Amino acid sequence: MRTRRKLSSSNSMSSGHRTVLLHEVVDQLAIASGTYVDATLGAGGHAQAIIDRLDLESTFIGLDADSEAIEAAKKKFADAKPKVVLVHANFRTLKSVLREHHIDTINGIVFDLGWRIEQLTGRGFSFDKDEPLLMTFDPHPPLDALTAQEIVNTWDEPHIADILYGWGGEHFSRRIAKAIVERRATKPIESTVELAELVSHATPVWYRTRRIHPATKTFQALRIAVNDEVGALREGLASARDILANNGRIAVITFHSVEDREVKHVFRHWESEGTGKVLTKKPITATEEELAENPRARSAKLRVYEKHFS
Repeated sequence: MRTRRKLSSSNSMSSGHRTVLLHEVVDQLAIASGTYVDATLGAGGHAQAIIDRLDLESTFIGLDADSEAIEAAKKKFADAKPKVVLVHANFRTLKSVLREHHIDTINGIVFDLGWRIEQLTGRGFSFDKDEPLLMTFDPHPPLDALTAQEIVNTWDEPHIADILYGWGGEHFSRRIAKAIVERRATKPIESTVELAELVSHATPVWYRTRRIHPATKTFQALRIAVNDEVGALREGLASARDILANNGRIAVITFHSVEDREVKHVFRHWESEGTGKVLTKKPITATEEELAENPRARSAKLRVYEKHFS
C-alpha cells in the first residue's frame, strides 16, 4: 500500500478524533481559490485542511446536523483567513442553505459519512453503554423526531425485518424482528443494552461468538432508518452536482457497504449521462501508515466525481 508524508496537525483533534483519509481528500479536491463545502463538518479535520488552502477571496461553508459540532467549529474557525459560513443543517438541504447565503456555485465538496467519538455517547448509537434508544444526529432533537425506540416499539414485524436486512445486511433479521415484537408485548424496549441482549439471544450461538457483536448490524440499520441516511445522501449528492462549477469535484468517504454502493451507483449513473467523470474507478483506501495510527480507517472508502459541462 501507499505511504506518504504527514499533512499537518489538523489531523489530530483535541478530542482524540483522527480525520480519515485527510491527505487523499485534499489531493482529490484539487483546492484552488473558490467556494468549498464540508457537508459533514464533524470535528473539523477536513474543514481545517481546506480552509488552510483558501485565500482571502474564497469562501468555506460547513454543515452539520449536530448543533454541538457547529458551535465547536465557530470557535475553532473564528480567525480563519477566508470567509467561513457554518450552518446547523442536514446536507440534504444543501441547495437551500447555499441559496440563503446567495451562493450559486461551488468548486468542491466533501461528504465524510463517518462518526465522531462524541456522537457515540449518550444518544444510543452504541451498545457498550446503557443509554436511551435515540440514535438521532442532533443531541437535542425535536419532540416529534423519529427514534430507534419508536421503531422497535411501534413498527410492525415485517417492516422491522426489512429494515434490518436492507440497511444492515442482517441475515437473521426475521428472527430478531420476531423477538423484538414478542418482547415489547410484555415490556417496552427502552435502552441500548436491553436491545443488544435481546438481539444476541435471538441469534444462533455461533453468531454470538464472533469478533463482531451480534447486534452490530441491527444498530447500524436502525441508525440509518432513524436518520433516513440513504435518502439524505441521494438528495445531498444530487444538490451538490447541480451547483458544482465546471470541473468541480465531489468527494465522498463511506464506511459501510450500503453507503458505498449508493455512491458508486450514483457516480456511475452520472458518468453514463455524460455530465462528468468518475475519478476513482476503484475507491481510495487508507495507507498502511494511516491504518497503524487509526485502525478505524480500515473500512473507509473514498470515491470522487468531477463535473463536466456538456
